[in-house]
Amino acid sequence: MSGALAVLRAARAARRSDVAARCARRIVVGVVVAALAGCATFDPPKPWEKGELARPQMQFDPDPLEAKATQHVYTSKEGATGGYGVGGGGCGCN
Repeated sequence: MSGALAVLRAARAARRSDVAARCARRIVVGVVVAALAGCATFDPPKPWEKGELARPQMQFDPDPLEAKATQHVYTSKEGATGGYGVGGGGCGCN
């Protein structure tokens, strides 16, 4: 009798783990499908929305001249190691 109970318990445990694996698989598939569906809905900005994107508050570098000068200094200092993809000796003589 105890042998039959052990077989039934093992079968139930296997069924539970199979159900858990199927549930986890469904969740993963659902998350992937939702992520892909969310990425597929991005439209380019409409002409009337581009004015909002062009505001100075929306720029990464609000002052382009200062950003260019900072990038030049960084490139000059890190030129020997390849900063911003420019090779050189680091003296700023490019």
